[in-house]
Amino acid sequence: SLCSDVLALPIFKQEESSLPPENENKILPFQYVLCAATSPAVKLHDETLTYLNQGQSYEIRMLDNRKIGELPEINGKLVKSIFRVVFHDRRLQYTEHQQLEGWRWNRPGDRILDIDIPMSVGIIDPRANPTQLNTVEFLWDPSKRTSVFIQVHCISTEFTMRKHGGEKGVPFRVQIDTFKENENGEYTEHLHSASCQIKVFKPKGADRKQKTDREKMEKRTPHEKEKYQPSYETTILTECSPWPEITYVNNAPSPGFNSSHSSFSIGEGNGSPNHQPEPPPPIADNLLPTSTPQEAQQWLHRNRFSTFSRLFRNFSGADLLKLTREDVIQICGPADGIRLFNALKGRMVRPRLTIYVCQESQQLRDLQQKHEDGDTVTSTFFVYHAIYLEELTAVELTEKLAQLFSISSQQISQIYKQGPTGIHVLISDEMIQNFQDESCFVLDTMKAETNDSYHIILK
Repeated sequence: SLCSDVLALPIFKQEESSLPPENENKILPFQYVLCAATSPAVKLHDETLTYLNQGQSYEIRMLDNRKIGELPEINGKLVKSIFRVVFHDRRLQYTEHQQLEGWRWNRPGDRILDIDIPMSVGIIDPRANPTQLNTVEFLWDPSKRTSVFIQVHCISTEFTMRKHGGEKGVPFRVQIDTFKENENGEYTEHLHSASCQIKVFKPKGADRKQKTDREKMEKRTPHEKEKYQPSYETTILTECSPWPEITYVNNAPSPGFNSSHSSFSIGEGNGSPNHQPEPPPPIADNLLPTSTPQEAQQWLHRNRFSTFSRLFRNFSGADLLKLTREDVIQICGPADGIRLFNALKGRMVRPRLTIYVCQESQQLRDLQQKHEDGDTVTSTFFVYHAIYLEELTAVELTEKLAQLFSISSQQISQIYKQGPTGIHVLISDEMIQNFQDESCFVLDTMKAETNDSYHIILK
Protein backbone atom coordinates (compact mmCIF):
# COMPACT_ATOMS: atom_id res chain seq x y z
CA SER A 1 0.00 0.00 0.00
CA LEU A 2 1.02 3.58 -0.49
CA CYS A 3 1.21 3.93 3.25
CA SER A 4 3.62 1.10 3.97
CA ASP A 5 6.66 3.33 4.28
CA VAL A 6 4.92 6.31 5.75
CA LEU A 7 6.70 5.79 9.07
CA ALA A 8 9.98 6.53 7.39
CA LEU A 9 8.76 9.79 5.86
CA PRO A 10 9.84 13.05 7.49
CA ILE A 11 7.12 15.34 8.79
CA PHE A 12 6.07 17.02 5.58
CA LYS A 13 6.68 20.71 4.92
CA GLN A 14 2.94 21.02 4.26
CA GLU A 15 2.26 20.41 7.92
CA GLU A 16 4.78 22.89 9.23
CA SER A 17 3.45 25.70 7.10
CA SER A 18 0.07 25.62 8.79
CA LEU A 19 1.45 25.68 12.32
CA PRO A 20 2.94 28.65 14.17
CA PRO A 21 6.78 28.78 13.91
CA GLU A 22 7.42 27.80 17.54
CA ASN A 23 5.50 24.63 16.86
CA GLU A 24 7.75 23.36 14.12
CA ASN A 25 9.79 20.98 16.22
CA LYS A 26 6.99 19.99 18.56
CA ILE A 27 6.23 16.29 18.23
CA LEU A 28 2.54 15.59 18.69
CA PRO A 29 1.53 12.49 20.68
CA PHE A 30 -0.21 10.91 17.69
CA GLN A 31 -0.07 11.27 13.96
CA TYR A 32 -2.92 10.35 11.64
CA VAL A 33 -2.16 9.68 7.98
CA LEU A 34 -4.88 9.42 5.34
CA CYS A 35 -3.69 7.17 2.51
CA ALA A 36 -4.83 9.33 -0.38
CA ALA A 37 -2.75 11.75 -2.44
CA THR A 38 -3.02 15.51 -1.96
CA SER A 39 -3.96 17.75 -4.88
CA PRO A 40 -1.03 19.27 -6.80
CA ALA A 41 -3.04 22.47 -7.38
CA VAL A 42 -2.59 23.84 -3.83
CA LYS A 43 -0.58 27.01 -3.19
CA LEU A 44 2.55 26.70 -1.03
CA HIS A 45 1.22 28.02 2.25
CA ASP A 46 -2.36 26.84 1.88
CA GLU A 47 -3.75 23.80 3.59
CA THR A 48 -3.61 20.58 1.59
CA LEU A 49 -6.74 19.36 -0.21
CA THR A 50 -7.40 15.66 -0.84
CA TYR A 51 -9.98 14.21 -3.23
CA LEU A 52 -11.94 11.09 -2.23
CA ASN A 53 -14.45 8.95 -4.09
CA GLN A 54 -17.87 8.53 -2.52
CA GLY A 55 -18.24 5.23 -0.66
CA GLN A 56 -14.66 4.07 -1.34
CA SER A 57 -12.70 2.73 1.68
CA TYR A 58 -9.66 4.86 2.55
CA GLU A 59 -7.07 3.88 5.14
CA ILE A 60 -6.21 6.23 8.00
CA ARG A 61 -3.15 5.10 9.95
CA MET A 62 -3.17 5.90 13.65
CA LEU A 63 0.48 6.30 14.68
CA ASP A 64 1.85 6.57 18.20
CA ASN A 65 4.26 9.47 17.94
CA ARG A 66 5.18 9.89 21.61
CA LYS A 67 8.77 10.47 22.71
CA ILE A 68 10.14 8.09 25.37
CA GLY A 69 8.52 8.90 28.68
CA GLU A 70 5.80 11.12 27.21
CA LEU A 71 2.22 10.53 28.48
CA PRO A 72 3.23 7.39 30.44
CA GLU A 73 -0.34 7.18 31.83
CA ILE A 74 -1.60 5.77 28.52
CA ASN A 75 0.95 2.95 28.38
CA GLY A 76 -0.93 -0.33 28.25
CA LYS A 77 -4.23 1.59 28.11
CA LEU A 78 -6.74 2.14 25.34
CA VAL A 79 -7.60 5.57 23.99
CA LYS A 80 -10.78 6.62 22.22
CA SER A 81 -10.89 8.41 18.87
CA ILE A 82 -13.94 10.13 17.43
CA PHE A 83 -13.97 10.66 13.66
CA ARG A 84 -16.16 13.34 12.12
CA VAL A 85 -16.86 14.65 8.66
CA VAL A 86 -17.77 18.32 9.09
CA PHE A 87 -18.12 21.40 6.89
CA HIS A 88 -15.03 23.44 6.14
CA ASP A 89 -16.98 26.62 5.21
CA ARG A 90 -18.20 28.81 8.02
CA ARG A 91 -21.47 29.59 6.19
CA LEU A 92 -22.33 25.88 6.20
CA GLN A 93 -21.08 25.35 9.77
CA TYR A 94 -23.67 27.84 10.98
CA THR A 95 -26.50 25.85 9.39
CA GLU A 96 -24.92 22.41 9.89
CA HIS A 97 -28.00 20.98 11.58
CA GLN A 98 -30.36 22.05 8.77
CA GLN A 99 -27.86 20.86 6.13
CA LEU A 100 -27.58 17.41 7.72
CA GLU A 101 -31.34 17.15 8.24
CA GLY A 102 -31.86 17.98 4.55
CA TRP A 103 -29.33 15.29 3.63
CA ARG A 104 -31.06 12.74 5.88
CA TRP A 105 -34.37 13.59 4.18
CA ASN A 106 -32.95 13.09 0.68
CA ARG A 107 -30.96 9.95 1.54
CA PRO A 108 -33.12 8.03 4.05
CA GLY A 109 -31.27 5.23 5.81
CA ASP A 110 -27.81 6.38 4.60
CA ARG A 111 -24.91 7.53 6.78
CA ILE A 112 -22.43 10.29 5.96
CA LEU A 113 -19.48 8.45 7.53
CA ASP A 114 -18.92 4.72 8.06
CA ILE A 115 -16.02 2.54 9.17
CA ASP A 116 -15.22 -0.39 6.89
CA ILE A 117 -14.86 -2.83 9.77
CA PRO A 118 -13.60 -5.93 7.88
CA MET A 119 -10.72 -3.88 6.38
CA SER A 120 -9.73 -2.09 9.60
CA VAL A 121 -6.99 -3.34 11.92
CA GLY A 122 -6.67 -2.87 15.70
CA ILE A 123 -9.94 -1.04 16.36
CA ILE A 124 -12.02 -2.06 19.39
CA ASP A 125 -15.74 -1.53 19.97
CA PRO A 126 -16.49 0.62 16.92
CA ARG A 127 -19.76 2.54 17.28
CA ALA A 128 -21.94 4.71 15.10
CA ASN A 129 -24.88 6.46 16.69
CA PRO A 130 -27.79 6.43 14.20
CA THR A 131 -28.69 10.01 15.17
CA GLN A 132 -25.19 11.29 14.32
CA LEU A 133 -24.75 10.40 10.69
CA ASN A 134 -21.38 12.15 10.37
CA THR A 135 -19.61 10.66 13.42
CA VAL A 136 -18.04 7.29 14.29
CA GLU A 137 -15.91 6.30 17.26
CA PHE A 138 -13.79 3.40 18.51
CA LEU A 139 -11.12 2.45 21.06
CA TRP A 140 -7.55 1.53 20.12
CA ASP A 141 -4.23 0.63 21.69
CA PRO A 142 -1.48 3.09 20.67
CA SER A 143 1.19 0.39 21.11
CA LYS A 144 -0.43 -1.84 18.44
CA ARG A 145 -0.75 -1.32 14.71
CA THR A 146 -4.02 0.52 14.11
CA SER A 147 -5.52 1.30 10.72
CA VAL A 148 -9.07 2.50 10.20
CA PHE A 149 -10.73 2.34 6.80
CA ILE A 150 -13.38 5.02 6.42
CA GLN A 151 -16.05 5.59 3.78
CA VAL A 152 -17.58 9.01 3.15
CA HIS A 153 -20.99 8.78 1.51
CA CYS A 154 -21.92 12.43 0.98
CA ILE A 155 -20.72 14.25 -2.15
CA SER A 156 -19.39 17.81 -2.06
CA THR A 157 -21.93 19.03 -4.62
CA GLU A 158 -24.87 17.85 -2.50
CA PHE A 159 -24.44 20.97 -0.38
CA THR A 160 -23.96 23.59 -3.10
CA MET A 161 -26.67 26.21 -3.43
CA ARG A 162 -27.36 25.91 -7.14
CA LYS A 163 -27.76 22.44 -8.55
CA HIS A 164 -27.03 22.76 -12.29
CA GLY A 165 -24.24 20.19 -12.44
CA GLY A 166 -20.67 21.33 -13.00
CA GLU A 167 -20.69 23.59 -9.93
CA LYS A 168 -17.79 23.60 -7.47
CA GLY A 169 -18.45 21.25 -4.56
CA VAL A 170 -18.00 22.36 -0.96
CA PRO A 171 -14.92 21.20 0.95
CA PHE A 172 -15.35 19.04 4.05
CA ARG A 173 -12.98 18.31 6.92
CA VAL A 174 -12.13 14.94 8.37
CA GLN A 175 -11.44 15.60 12.05
CA ILE A 176 -10.12 13.11 14.60
CA ASP A 177 -10.31 13.84 18.34
CA THR A 178 -8.53 11.44 20.72
CA PHE A 179 -9.23 11.07 24.46
CA LYS A 180 -7.88 9.12 27.41
CA GLU A 181 -9.83 7.78 30.38
CA ASN A 182 -10.49 9.91 33.45
CA GLU A 183 -10.55 8.39 36.94
CA ASN A 184 -14.14 7.16 36.39
CA GLY A 185 -13.15 5.24 33.28
CA GLU A 186 -14.89 7.68 30.89
CA TYR A 187 -12.96 8.75 27.80
CA THR A 188 -13.29 12.48 28.33
CA GLU A 189 -9.72 13.77 28.78
CA HIS A 190 -8.65 15.33 25.52
CA LEU A 191 -5.23 14.29 24.21
CA HIS A 192 -4.97 15.43 20.62
CA SER A 193 -7.00 16.60 17.60
CA ALA A 194 -6.09 16.84 13.95
CA SER A 195 -7.93 17.36 10.68
CA CYS A 196 -7.49 17.72 6.93
CA GLN A 197 -9.51 19.20 4.10
CA ILE A 198 -11.22 16.86 1.60
CA LYS A 199 -13.63 17.01 -1.31
CA VAL A 200 -15.79 14.02 -2.16
CA PHE A 201 -16.77 13.10 -5.71
CA LYS A 202 -19.02 10.52 -7.30
CA PRO A 203 -17.16 7.20 -7.81
CA LYS A 204 -14.00 7.65 -9.98
CA GLY A 205 -14.53 11.44 -9.92
CA ALA A 206 -11.66 11.98 -7.46
CA ASP A 207 -9.22 10.26 -9.82
CA ARG A 208 -10.40 12.40 -12.74
CA LYS A 209 -10.10 15.59 -10.66
CA GLN A 210 -6.58 14.63 -9.53
CA LYS A 211 -5.64 14.02 -13.17
CA THR A 212 -7.03 17.37 -14.41
CA ASP A 213 -5.23 19.18 -11.55
CA ARG A 214 -1.99 17.44 -12.57
CA GLU A 215 -2.46 18.41 -16.23
CA LYS A 216 -3.28 21.99 -15.22
CA MET A 217 -0.03 22.17 -13.22
CA GLU A 218 2.03 20.71 -16.07
CA LYS A 219 0.93 23.61 -18.29
CA ARG A 220 2.23 26.21 -15.84
CA THR A 221 5.64 27.86 -16.24
CA PRO A 222 8.43 26.70 -13.88
CA HIS A 223 8.16 30.08 -12.14
CA GLU A 224 4.43 29.62 -11.51
CA LYS A 225 4.98 26.01 -10.40
CA GLU A 226 7.22 27.23 -7.58
CA LYS A 227 4.17 28.78 -5.92
CA TYR A 228 2.49 25.35 -5.53
CA GLN A 229 3.18 22.39 -3.27
CA PRO A 230 4.01 19.03 -4.77
CA SER A 231 1.31 16.37 -4.56
CA TYR A 232 2.15 14.15 -1.56
CA GLU A 233 1.32 10.45 -1.77
CA THR A 234 -0.45 10.60 1.59
CA THR A 235 -2.23 13.30 3.58
CA ILE A 236 -1.00 14.08 7.08
CA LEU A 237 -3.74 15.47 9.30
CA THR A 238 -2.70 18.74 10.91
CA GLU A 239 -3.13 19.58 14.58
CA CYS A 240 -6.30 21.59 15.29
CA SER A 241 -8.48 22.57 18.23
CA PRO A 242 -10.84 19.93 19.63
CA TRP A 243 -14.35 19.76 18.20
CA PRO A 244 -16.45 22.00 20.48
CA GLU A 245 -18.98 19.50 21.74
CA ILE A 246 -19.55 17.83 25.05
CA THR A 247 -20.98 14.61 23.62
CA TYR A 248 -17.89 12.62 24.53
CA VAL A 249 -19.20 11.35 27.86
CA ASN A 250 -20.41 7.90 27.03
CA ASN A 251 -22.70 7.15 29.96
CA ALA A 252 -25.34 5.85 27.55
CA PRO A 253 -23.81 3.26 25.24
CA SER A 254 -24.46 4.27 21.67
CA PRO A 255 -25.87 1.49 19.49
CA GLY A 256 -23.26 -0.54 17.63
CA PHE A 257 -22.83 -0.76 13.88
CA ASN A 258 -24.90 -3.88 13.57
CA SER A 259 -28.11 -2.20 14.71
CA SER A 260 -30.16 -1.35 11.65
CA HIS A 261 -30.60 2.37 11.03
CA SER A 262 -34.35 2.33 11.47
CA SER A 263 -34.61 0.43 14.75
CA PHE A 264 -33.29 3.28 16.86
CA SER A 265 -36.10 5.11 18.64
CA ILE A 266 -35.51 8.21 20.69
CA GLY A 267 -36.24 8.81 24.34
CA GLU A 268 -39.51 8.09 26.12
CA GLY A 269 -42.41 8.09 23.68
CA ASN A 270 -42.22 11.64 22.43
CA GLY A 271 -44.05 11.55 19.13
CA SER A 272 -43.97 8.86 16.51
CA PRO A 273 -40.62 7.10 15.94
CA ASN A 274 -40.09 8.74 12.58
CA HIS A 275 -40.53 12.23 14.01
CA GLN A 276 -37.32 12.90 15.89
CA PRO A 277 -37.26 15.90 18.23
CA GLU A 278 -35.48 18.91 16.77
CA PRO A 279 -32.26 19.88 18.57
CA PRO A 280 -32.29 23.53 19.65
CA PRO A 281 -31.28 25.95 16.88
CA PRO A 282 -27.60 26.98 16.93
CA ILE A 283 -27.04 30.07 19.04
CA ALA A 284 -25.28 33.07 17.55
CA ASP A 285 -21.58 32.59 18.18
CA ASN A 286 -20.81 35.89 19.88
CA LEU A 287 -17.82 36.24 22.19
CA LEU A 288 -18.87 37.32 25.68
CA PRO A 289 -16.99 39.64 28.07
CA THR A 290 -17.23 36.82 30.63
CA SER A 291 -15.39 34.31 28.38
CA THR A 292 -12.22 32.84 29.89
CA PRO A 293 -8.97 32.87 27.83
CA GLN A 294 -9.62 29.18 27.04
CA GLU A 295 -13.15 29.92 25.77
CA ALA A 296 -11.79 32.88 23.79
CA GLN A 297 -9.27 30.49 22.16
CA GLN A 298 -12.07 28.10 21.20
CA TRP A 299 -14.06 31.02 19.78
CA LEU A 300 -11.05 32.09 17.67
CA HIS A 301 -10.69 28.54 16.28
CA ARG A 302 -14.41 28.20 15.53
CA ASN A 303 -14.39 31.49 13.63
CA ARG A 304 -11.30 30.71 11.49
CA PHE A 305 -8.83 32.87 13.43
CA SER A 306 -6.58 29.94 14.44
CA THR A 307 -3.57 31.74 12.95
CA PHE A 308 -3.85 34.37 15.68
CA SER A 309 -4.72 32.06 18.57
CA ARG A 310 -1.13 32.17 19.88
CA LEU A 311 -1.00 35.98 19.79
CA PHE A 312 -4.19 36.16 21.81
CA ARG A 313 -3.57 33.15 24.03
CA ASN A 314 -3.81 35.10 27.32
CA PHE A 315 -6.72 37.33 26.23
CA SER A 316 -10.08 36.86 27.90
CA GLY A 317 -13.33 37.73 26.16
CA ALA A 318 -13.29 41.16 27.83
CA ASP A 319 -9.68 41.82 26.67
CA LEU A 320 -10.55 41.00 23.05
CA LEU A 321 -13.76 43.04 23.08
CA LYS A 322 -11.88 46.15 24.32
CA LEU A 323 -9.66 46.22 21.21
CA THR A 324 -10.36 49.07 18.78
CA ARG A 325 -10.61 48.56 15.03
CA GLU A 326 -7.14 50.15 14.67
CA ASP A 327 -5.65 47.80 17.31
CA VAL A 328 -6.98 44.72 15.56
CA ILE A 329 -5.83 45.86 12.10
CA GLN A 330 -2.37 46.60 13.48
CA ILE A 331 -2.12 43.14 15.07
CA CYS A 332 -3.69 41.02 12.30
CA GLY A 333 -3.22 43.08 9.14
CA PRO A 334 -6.04 44.77 7.21
CA ALA A 335 -7.97 41.81 5.78
CA ASP A 336 -8.12 39.53 8.84
CA GLY A 337 -8.19 42.56 11.15
CA ILE A 338 -11.46 43.85 9.68
CA ARG A 339 -12.89 40.31 9.75
CA LEU A 340 -11.91 39.83 13.40
CA PHE A 341 -13.22 43.27 14.38
CA ASN A 342 -16.60 42.56 12.73
CA ALA A 343 -16.77 39.11 14.35
CA LEU A 344 -15.94 40.55 17.80
CA LYS A 345 -18.66 43.16 17.45
CA GLY A 346 -21.06 40.42 16.25
CA ARG A 347 -22.09 42.55 13.29
CA MET A 348 -25.00 41.08 11.43
CA VAL A 349 -24.99 41.13 7.63
CA ARG A 350 -28.22 42.78 6.47
CA PRO A 351 -30.39 40.57 4.24
CA ARG A 352 -30.80 41.78 0.64
CA LEU A 353 -34.58 41.40 0.76
CA THR A 354 -37.11 41.01 3.57
CA ILE A 355 -40.70 39.94 2.92
CA TYR A 356 -43.50 39.28 5.39
CA VAL A 357 -45.86 36.34 4.94
CA CYS A 358 -48.99 35.21 6.73
CA GLN A 359 -50.75 31.84 6.50
CA GLU A 360 -54.25 32.76 5.37
CA SER A 361 -56.15 29.51 5.72
CA GLN A 362 -54.99 29.04 9.33
CA GLN A 363 -56.10 32.55 10.38
CA LEU A 364 -59.52 32.19 8.69
CA ARG A 365 -60.13 28.81 10.33
CA ASP A 366 -59.34 30.33 13.74
CA LEU A 367 -61.72 33.19 12.95
CA GLN A 368 -64.60 30.92 11.88
CA GLN A 369 -64.06 28.83 14.99
CA LYS A 370 -64.45 31.97 17.12
CA HIS A 371 -67.72 32.88 15.36
CA GLU A 372 -69.06 29.39 15.95
CA ASP A 373 -68.22 29.71 19.64
CA GLY A 374 -70.47 32.76 19.68
CA ASP A 375 -67.68 35.26 20.51
CA THR A 376 -67.94 38.58 18.75
CA VAL A 377 -64.68 39.21 16.95
CA THR A 378 -63.92 42.89 17.13
CA SER A 379 -60.65 42.99 15.21
CA THR A 380 -58.86 40.50 13.01
CA PHE A 381 -55.27 39.91 14.15
CA PHE A 382 -53.10 38.30 11.48
CA VAL A 383 -49.67 36.94 12.42
CA TYR A 384 -46.95 37.57 9.85
CA HIS A 385 -43.52 35.90 9.67
CA ALA A 386 -40.43 37.64 8.30
CA ILE A 387 -38.48 35.84 5.58
CA TYR A 388 -34.96 37.08 4.84
CA LEU A 389 -33.53 36.40 1.39
CA GLU A 390 -29.86 36.61 0.42
CA GLU A 391 -29.70 34.85 -2.95
CA LEU A 392 -32.97 36.25 -4.36
CA THR A 393 -33.82 32.97 -6.11
CA ALA A 394 -36.95 30.87 -6.31
CA VAL A 395 -34.98 27.93 -4.82
CA GLU A 396 -34.07 30.00 -1.78
CA LEU A 397 -37.66 31.21 -1.33
CA THR A 398 -38.84 27.57 -1.54
CA GLU A 399 -36.33 26.52 1.14
CA LYS A 400 -37.33 29.39 3.46
CA LEU A 401 -41.07 28.70 3.06
CA ALA A 402 -40.46 24.98 3.66
CA GLN A 403 -38.70 25.85 6.94
CA LEU A 404 -41.65 28.04 7.89
CA PHE A 405 -44.18 25.26 7.25
CA SER A 406 -41.80 22.67 8.81
CA ILE A 407 -41.88 20.55 5.67
CA SER A 408 -39.15 19.56 3.24
CA SER A 409 -38.56 21.79 0.22
CA GLN A 410 -39.28 18.70 -1.93
CA GLN A 411 -42.91 18.96 -0.76
CA ILE A 412 -43.33 22.38 -2.34
CA SER A 413 -44.10 21.80 -5.98
CA GLN A 414 -44.48 25.38 -7.34
CA ILE A 415 -44.79 28.90 -5.94
CA TYR A 416 -47.14 31.32 -7.70
CA LYS A 417 -47.90 34.99 -7.17
CA GLN A 418 -51.50 36.05 -7.63
CA GLY A 419 -51.44 38.54 -10.48
CA PRO A 420 -54.06 40.90 -11.90
CA THR A 421 -57.58 39.41 -12.32
CA GLY A 422 -56.59 36.52 -10.03
CA ILE A 423 -54.22 34.79 -12.46
CA HIS A 424 -51.41 32.63 -10.99
CA VAL A 425 -47.96 33.73 -12.18
CA LEU A 426 -45.10 31.26 -11.67
CA ILE A 427 -42.43 32.88 -9.49
CA SER A 428 -39.02 33.24 -11.13
CA ASP A 429 -35.67 34.52 -9.83
CA GLU A 430 -36.19 37.72 -11.82
CA MET A 431 -39.58 38.32 -10.21
CA ILE A 432 -38.07 37.95 -6.72
CA GLN A 433 -35.28 40.38 -7.64
CA ASN A 434 -38.04 42.93 -8.41
CA PHE A 435 -39.97 42.46 -5.16
CA GLN A 436 -40.24 45.62 -3.07
CA ASP A 437 -38.31 45.28 0.20
CA GLU A 438 -40.68 44.58 3.12
CA SER A 439 -43.58 43.50 0.86
CA CYS A 440 -46.40 41.65 2.63
CA PHE A 441 -48.01 38.50 1.26
CA VAL A 442 -50.81 36.23 2.38
CA LEU A 443 -49.98 32.58 1.66
CA ASP A 444 -52.50 30.08 0.44
CA THR A 445 -51.64 26.42 -0.10
CA MET A 446 -53.17 24.16 -2.70
CA LYS A 447 -52.60 20.39 -2.93
CA ALA A 448 -50.52 19.59 -6.01
CA GLU A 449 -51.66 16.95 -8.47
CA THR A 450 -48.84 14.65 -7.34
CA ASN A 451 -49.11 13.12 -3.91
CA ASP A 452 -47.82 14.82 -0.78
CA SER A 453 -46.76 18.11 -2.31
CA TYR A 454 -48.26 21.59 -2.39
CA HIS A 455 -48.44 24.68 -4.54
CA ILE A 456 -48.07 27.91 -2.59
CA ILE A 457 -49.77 31.08 -3.78
CA LEU A 458 -48.56 34.51 -2.60
CA LYS A 459 -51.49 36.94 -2.57
